[in-house]
Amino acid sequence: MPADPLHRAGKPQRSTTSLPPSGSGASAIEVRRSARRRRTVSAYREGDRTVVLIPARMSEAEEQRWVRVMLDKLAAQESKRVIGDVELAERAERLSAQYLEGRARPASVRWVTNQNTRWGSCTPSEASIRMSHRLQGMPEYVVDYVLLHELAHLLVPGHGAQFWRLLEAYPRTERARGYLEGVVAAARLPYRPVSGGE
Repeated sequence: MPADPLHRAGKPQRSTTSLPPSGSGASAIEVRRSARRRRTVSAYREGDRTVVLIPARMSEAEEQRWVRVMLDKLAAQESKRVIGDVELAERAERLSAQYLEGRARPASVRWVTNQNTRWGSCTPSEASIRMSHRLQGMPEYVVDYVLLHELAHLLVPGHGAQFWRLLEAYPRTERARGYLEGVVAAARLPYRPVSGGE
């Protein structure tokens, strides 16, 4: 009887799982099974995807459950991490290279605390981008979307068809916009204190 390929030692077996990510910023999930791994499960971001490492003996149901757990764990870790202005500028450079052929070149990118009605703003004449501090703690894909949105304004000032075509390349545009719309909608909900008797 031939050996089960998932249990062979050596190179980890890979498969791609397409779950609806609950809090993850990754557009693709790659599961790597390893015969050496006995009990532990781990995950990390690798470029535009999430890699989840699991024991080879896990069932499909266990794999699905652990992928969800690890996506939630990564999202929680990322939401606690606050990046500074230098890292924000580096991210802008990477996003411009990846999605805008490096054509958007901001002179400055920084966090500001005086933007309470906008997520970001751009002054094309100065090539400056300002990001609202309210984005800090949101998922990375949301911050990246707002940053990319402002980078696109360095190339196209308005919100016409040409502007939105630039953002089509970013795979999480609709998801990030939905997240931000949800944040705005939640802020408008009336506050109802819970009484002790209910």
